[in-house]
Amino acid sequence: MGHRKKSAARRGSLGFYPRARASRFVPRVKTWPDLGSEEPKLLGFLGYKAGMTHIFTIEDRKGLPTFGKEVMKPVTIIETPPVYIVAVRGYSFDANRGLYPLTEAWGNIPKDLERKIKNIGEVDTEKGIKKLTSNLDRLKEIRVLIATQPRLVGGLSKKKPDMIEVKVSSSNLKDSLDFAINKLGQQVSINEVFQVGQVIDVISVTKGKGWQGVIKRYGVKQLPRWTKHRKGSRKVGARSHAQGTWWETLSPGQLGFHRRTEYNKRILAIGNNGYEITPSGGFLRYGIIKGSYVMVEGSIPGAVKRPVVLRHPIRPPLWILKAGIKEPQITFISLSSKQGV
Repeated sequence: MGHRKKSAARRGSLGFYPRARASRFVPRVKTWPDLGSEEPKLLGFLGYKAGMTHIFTIEDRKGLPTFGKEVMKPVTIIETPPVYIVAVRGYSFDANRGLYPLTEAWGNIPKDLERKIKNIGEVDTEKGIKKLTSNLDRLKEIRVLIATQPRLVGGLSKKKPDMIEVKVSSSNLKDSLDFAINKLGQQVSINEVFQVGQVIDVISVTKGKGWQGVIKRYGVKQLPRWTKHRKGSRKVGARSHAQGTWWETLSPGQLGFHRRTEYNKRILAIGNNGYEITPSGGFLRYGIIKGSYVMVEGSIPGAVKRPVVLRHPIRPPLWILKAGIKEPQITFISLSSKQGV
């Protein structure tokens, strides 16, 4: 009789513990990178996932076996209409409280967005700007509130804008404040935040799959059906001790609809005419892209029509730091219908 293995690799990672539902569709950015650039710029943007297609491009990353050759890559299209800078918020720092909002200034909001953004009250822009400038010595960070324009998105039927808070990066805090004040009440396009060839982080909420068992949730092996179990085979042989089951033991629960971050997704193209990359019949369950878009290499989390936060990389890869940002050479974009996929 052969030797029977008495141990097995653990199923499921505790790095994602707890696997709880996201609190909202628009994810909150917990950390912003420190670019240290002299010119102030926004560190993030907000778009909507449209769908996927594939392209052919010339591989420009040295060291790969396919360097200099034409390769096929799957890409994700994110519709990114211009966003409005609706407010400027200054943050201060305290040893006890940490980073906390000190004061803010709201700008003039377009009428089609004003009735959708609630609890603003009366706006006194000049008074808010004076508070920001007078407390410059107490400020630690400058952030802006950006609002999307859903009426410019081809695949959405909603009218209420989505809003996130984006940090303004600069080597000088006063330059960041002046930049944010000048942009207050104005539109910002995707070209002003990112450039083609760079890598970004994508933050979004994954597809929700409801309450699932351990077989589907963690991929554990099903127990033999003819022996070794009494109350079902689709469960784990839980370890136990005097006070009950260990908290690390895999258990059923929520699967999907989690806030997740995909690091270092390369931007392959940025355009203003969405029709040039919309496949025949439109993207599945989305439709056509009306305006500006971003083409990202690979897949990203979440369902179509879901808001996606694009952020400058928090930990850029070494190869792009050495080679620098280069615009990729795209030779073909698939526009075939995706309805039957």
